[in-house]
Amino acid sequence: MMQTSATLLDLVSRYQAFLKEFIYPIEKEIIYGSFKSHLPKLRELRELAKSKGLFTPHLSVDEGGLGLSLPEFARVSEILGTSPLGHYIFNCNAPDIGNMELMHQFASPFLKETFLKPLQRGEIRSCFAMTEPEHAGSNPIHMSTKAVLEGDEYVINGHKWFTSSADGAQFTIVMAITNPEAENVYQRASMILVPLDNLGYRLVRNISIMGDEGEDYMSHGEVEFTNCRVPKSYLIGEEGQGFTLAQVRLGPGRIHHCMRWIGICERALGLMCDRAMLRELNPGKFLSGQQTIQNWIAESAAEIKASRLLVLHTAEKIEKEGAKAAKEDISTIKFFVSDVLMKVLDRAIQVHGALGITDDTLLSFWYRHERGARIYDGPDEVHKSVLAKSILKSRALNGGI
Repeated sequence: MMQTSATLLDLVSRYQAFLKEFIYPIEKEIIYGSFKSHLPKLRELRELAKSKGLFTPHLSVDEGGLGLSLPEFARVSEILGTSPLGHYIFNCNAPDIGNMELMHQFASPFLKETFLKPLQRGEIRSCFAMTEPEHAGSNPIHMSTKAVLEGDEYVINGHKWFTSSADGAQFTIVMAITNPEAENVYQRASMILVPLDNLGYRLVRNISIMGDEGEDYMSHGEVEFTNCRVPKSYLIGEEGQGFTLAQVRLGPGRIHHCMRWIGICERALGLMCDRAMLRELNPGKFLSGQQTIQNWIAESAAEIKASRLLVLHTAEKIEKEGAKAAKEDISTIKFFVSDVLMKVLDRAIQVHGALGITDDTLLSFWYRHERGARIYDGPDEVHKSVLAKSILKSRALNGGI
């Protein structure tokens, strides 16, 4: 584990240097072009990251990583978030990072050897199948996908979507109902690993996100499981543990997302400032001299700083007390930072004028693909309700009325 802030700052600067030299110059060509056609180049960059000791920073040293704590990785994640390719190049991208954490804690030795280790080495990718188009994602206890045990095999039937990065993945972890009669609705689902060469699995399509289907890692799949048979030993954890495991996965996951969003905000703020300083309204009169633009820059900078402090505080609390103790903090950062993200991106686009809505900058990519930040991992409204109920309960218990 990192021992000194100086060491962490040095590490952060190494990631910044790598991004500036190798990733920023090619990112637009890749994200607005064919991702698959650039896979050879991306593999080269991943190998370069390995050679520089920057790969899988979230893993322990024994597993080939850097042994960073959650707060330390949060600082790195912010830097990587400044590019749409950042987390992918260093093999700490969602959904793989969540699957790594989940399997590290709960998978059998066989599953770890067969699937987890190649995933950690960056040799394969994975995806996570939970959300269903037929049911509200904000209340996942309503789920139609079922896994019925027949002898030594689970037979899975169901329909999922927003199975991110399914295109090109080698396996998925699917959430399915295994114990429909359980009295506690949160003990009815389980997580099961499914290799994607299984004949009962089908990638229906890559879902178009505001006109962009994407491909490979940069895609969101709609998938079907039809009499999909997998060995009983491919169960992750215990039967009925699905929702418990989902919460284990989601706590640190929201830290990862929020710090990535802050990285996006920092890059967008930089683009906003550059545009304001370079764009002339009249000879010698620049956009940066307009008070409205100055207000947007100041507000964005303040909101980014507030977001960072909130997320780092939450990461420290998770590290010391666990995700359950930080439940309200996790809800707070989810809705607060996603809102800041959309505000900063919108201001940056407005400052760029017509250029902001083209694909000549990264802004349109982020605006299109990060609007979902207020929806996935629980819609903002649910998280606000969680926080408000906690505040009201605490006030009532302490004689506030």
